[in-house]
Amino acid sequence: MTHKSFHPPVRTLMGPGPSDVNPRILEAMSRPTIGHLDPAFVAMMDETKELLRYAFQTDHDLTMPVSAPGSAGMEACFVNLVEPGDKVIVCQNGVFGGRMKENVERCGGTAVMVEDEWGKAVDTGKVEEALMANPDARVLAFVHAETSTGAISDAEALAKLAHAHDCLVIADTVTSLGGSPLKVSEWGLDAVYSGSQKCLSCTPGLSPVTFSDRAVDAVKKRKSKVQSWFLDLNLVLGYWGGGAKRAYHHTAPVNTLYGLHEALVVLEEEGIENSWQRHQSNHLALRAGIEAMGLSFVVDEAERLPQLNSVSIPDGVDDATVRSRLLNDYSLEIGAGLGPMAGKIWRIGLMGFASNSRNVLNCLGALDAVLSDMGAPVKSGVAVAAATKAFG
Repeated sequence: MTHKSFHPPVRTLMGPGPSDVNPRILEAMSRPTIGHLDPAFVAMMDETKELLRYAFQTDHDLTMPVSAPGSAGMEACFVNLVEPGDKVIVCQNGVFGGRMKENVERCGGTAVMVEDEWGKAVDTGKVEEALMANPDARVLAFVHAETSTGAISDAEALAKLAHAHDCLVIADTVTSLGGSPLKVSEWGLDAVYSGSQKCLSCTPGLSPVTFSDRAVDAVKKRKSKVQSWFLDLNLVLGYWGGGAKRAYHHTAPVNTLYGLHEALVVLEEEGIENSWQRHQSNHLALRAGIEAMGLSFVVDEAERLPQLNSVSIPDGVDDATVRSRLLNDYSLEIGAGLGPMAGKIWRIGLMGFASNSRNVLNCLGALDAVLSDMGAPVKSGVAVAAATKAFG
């Protein structure tokens, strides 16, 4: 059998990630590869750290991208901060809180679960009760923006509670970074991880992380070795730390880092607050169209992520059929529900480069056409007009 080069179809990515990649980023990634210890590349690494501090809104010295996807960023936080026997308060209001629990247990720790209904924000009252009932807890872990449901939690309030009980904070910001207000230093978040493929609109494969001095001090005072050699911050810092002299740790994904650097330059050019506002404005237009059709959102407005919209599937409508038709007829990808929400919701992403008025209108038009053709109980022909009016 003779194999040929792979040429992917052109899609509009409006699911939970990855998002559409800005052409500037693809161009940046096509530039000549140089050595990962080349002085020019080291200088770009330093710029990337500085740009990430801007994106995270932090002054944390230890801010860098992990050379692996967001799941590795999550592991980097847990394997460095959780030791055998440690107790960790883990908040779960969707899929990714469950993954935090898995990480705690694989580090030899004990996870004390604070569970909330999927589609709801983390309940700060329950968290305070758990902290009071477990004075020996060392860490509070929560998902800022729960990708499986589209709910956003009050990270600032949760961090304040954690510090009042002498706990470090681990926060998942994979979906919020660049798309929703996130102020790492002001809010007191100690160990934060994200992903390159959502609101930054870079390709998948990198996980920006940032650690407070308090968190770094905890890592240095560990009684046991970090269980992962690759993710051990004590070793990684030899490569990503300051100064011109860098110790070899691993061969960095050079061209992928070109892409992240370009993505962060794009964000800086737009301005972080403008990016937050763009995501919100496009969400409001999508909301106008969705509600005009007679469809409803899963998450209450006050707790709703603008970049990840969970919409209830109308009665009698087959989830997979709709998504398949959108993909095959319109080359448009939206996401399915996960866990208890599988078959009950669609997840419509408006992330990064994909968060624009054209995508909002095209998605609404395509969804309207498919649902109307299937005889679904929706109001046909009004969604696009409603969204256009919302754009003003």
